[in-house]
Amino acid sequence: MHIKRVSSLEEIDQIKILQNQNLQTNLEEEEIQKEGFLTAQFSIEFLELMHRYSPSIIAVDKGKVIGYVLVTTKAVLGHHPLIDDLFSNVDKQIYGGKSLEDIPYVLSGQLCVSKSYRGQGLAKQLYTFFKSSYSDNYSYCITDIDLKNPRSLQAHIKTGFKIIATSTYGGSQWHIVLWDWNA
Repeated sequence: MHIKRVSSLEEIDQIKILQNQNLQTNLEEEEIQKEGFLTAQFSIEFLELMHRYSPSIIAVDKGKVIGYVLVTTKAVLGHHPLIDDLFSNVDKQIYGGKSLEDIPYVLSGQLCVSKSYRGQGLAKQLYTFFKSSYSDNYSYCITDIDLKNPRSLQAHIKTGFKIIATSTYGGSQWHIVLWDWNA
């Protein structure tokens, strides 16, 4: 297994397959509670747009994408309502006495690990590679987590994120979490 940046359309297609397998709308309630879930569905076109600006981070095993963290910058504003809402809500937050709108930050647009690879520290490995790839240009990595997804919150806290706010948008309540890359 190795971790790297997305470098092909085939890898984007594999991200989309993994995403579809883990969408809340495609899972039974028992699995949602036990394994967590993804909320946002992104089209291939949107994923390609994201990767044109900032290639996302993937874990690959035997040629197959088994995990990913989507790198999301303001360059994609206006192309997905949940991402737009997240940027809008983050920009309203104060951290360290400063408005986040004035600080260079990058979003984790989504984190997903294939079910058979969970519990092995892969989320932390993906985020560590994310940080090494993007920390020269950004001070923080920020994302949001549905309050109904404690497994995801736990994985993010374990990596170094901390809750900085709770907000409501897109029909759900969210924890906004921040990983301070300068700490």
